[in-house]
Amino acid sequence: MQRCIDISKNGLRNAMPNPSVGAVIVHDGKIIGEGYTSPYGGNHAEVNAINSVNNKNLLPQSTIYVSLEPCSHIGKTPPCTELIAKHKLKAVVIGCTDSNSLVCGNGIKKLKDTGCKVITGVLEKECKESNKRFFTFQEKKRPYVILKWAQSADGFIDKTRISSKIPSTKITSQTANTLVHKWRSEEMAIMVGTNTILLDNPTLTVRYLNGKNPIRVVIDREYKLPKSSNIFNNSSPTICYTSTISHKENDIEWVRINFTNALEEILKDLHQRNILSLFVEGGRQVLQSFIDANLWDESRVFTSDLEIESGVKAPEINIIPLKMPQIGVDKLALYRND
Repeated sequence: MQRCIDISKNGLRNAMPNPSVGAVIVHDGKIIGEGYTSPYGGNHAEVNAINSVNNKNLLPQSTIYVSLEPCSHIGKTPPCTELIAKHKLKAVVIGCTDSNSLVCGNGIKKLKDTGCKVITGVLEKECKESNKRFFTFQEKKRPYVILKWAQSADGFIDKTRISSKIPSTKITSQTANTLVHKWRSEEMAIMVGTNTILLDNPTLTVRYLNGKNPIRVVIDREYKLPKSSNIFNNSSPTICYTSTISHKENDIEWVRINFTNALEEILKDLHQRNILSLFVEGGRQVLQSFIDANLWDESRVFTSDLEIESGVKAPEINIIPLKMPQIGVDKLALYRND
C-alpha cells in the first residue's frame, strides 16, 4: 500500500479534478504490475496496473492493492470494479473508501458481490492524506486552500508602498522562490488580490522549473485592473471576481459576486468549476481574510534573516507549526488547519 501511495504522486497534478490513485498487483509475493491515474479523462490507476501485467493468466491468482476505493460508476471511463471482476482477481486491498457519493462504498459492495475478497482500511490515514485535496473538495464543497507568504525576521511582508514604481522588497532566496514555483505547478488555481496586481503586476505562472501553469484567480471588486496587467496575458486562463458585471473575453472571465461573503462566494464558484485546490499568494488583506474566516487547510510561511523595520505586517496565524524545515538560508513553517 505504501508503494501505491508513492506512485500515486506521479499523477497528482494532471489527474485533477480526479484523485490521483496508485495501484499495485501482487502475485505469489511479487509485484507483477502497477499504475497510477492518467491525466484527467484517461485511464484510472487500476486500468493502468492491469494493462501493465505481461501475463494476464496470473491475474486470477493475484491481489490488487489500491490507495482509493475503485470506482463503480461510468464517468469518462468505464467502472474499474467491472475490469477487476472481468479479470477475476482473487482479492482487492483498499486503502480508504471514496467519499464521492457516486462511489462511497458502492465499489466495495460490487466487488464483494462478484465473490472477490475485499480488505479495507490499510494505511487509511496515509491514503487519505495523499488525496487531501480530493477529500476536502468532496466533503467541504470547496477547493483545498493553501496560504503562502514570506516575512522578514521582524514580521513584515513588504515595505509600505503606494506605487508600482517602488519595487517590492525581496525577502527570500532563489532556493525558496524555486520551491514556490514547484508548489504553483502542483495546484489547480492561484489567487491574489487587487493591490498585489496593481503594485507587483505578477504573471502567476510557473517559470523556474517545468510545470503546468495554474488557473489565475483575481479579486477585482471595482473592475479597475488595467487590461495590460500580466495576469491578462495568454499564459493561463484568468477568473476575475467583481461586483460589476459578468462577462468573458477569450480566456479571461469576470464573475459578478456578492462581496458581503466574498470568500465563500469565490470558493463556491471554484467548486462548481471542479477546481480542487487553490494556492493563495495574495497580500496581507487577502491572506488574513482566509485565516479569519477559517477557510484554509495549509499555510506555508517563509521567514528570512532580513529586517525591514517598518511596513506591511505579516498575517497572524495563532497555531503551532507542524514542521519548520530549513530551505536554503530561509526557514519554512508548515501549518495545518485540521
